[in-house]
Amino acid sequence: MKPGLHPGHQETMTVTVTEEMAASFGGEMIHPTLSTVTMVYYMEWIGRKVILPFLDDHEEGVGAAIEVKHRAPAPIGKKVTFTAEAMEVRFNKVVCRVTAKHDKALVGEGTFIQAILPRQQIRERLEAMR
Repeated sequence: MKPGLHPGHQETMTVTVTEEMAASFGGEMIHPTLSTVTMVYYMEWIGRKVILPFLDDHEEGVGAAIEVKHRAPAPIGKKVTFTAEAMEVRFNKVVCRVTAKHDKALVGEGTFIQAILPRQQIRERLEAMR
């Protein structure tokens, strides 16, 4: 990794909850609110934004673990801000605290761990799984 990524570095993004993001199974909406799976998607995305400027050309980040708690609903139409803050930075691992909030509640919180690996190693692992 390139130098410069330190604990405390943060990235944020805000999205508006749409019907496509709602809790649904088999095409049937269960609740008109942000689904847990969508919340996790955005938590991973914002965590990725933390590492992107610091990856060398031969490196890539790989999601290694995520642990989250869904704390409150975010109804369709609500703006939700996702934040990732680097808590631990090593040459091959970045741990981020991730949160999702709107104007009335903490929607979710947790930890997202990314392994930093050589792209060639990732390709070799994928090929071995074929």
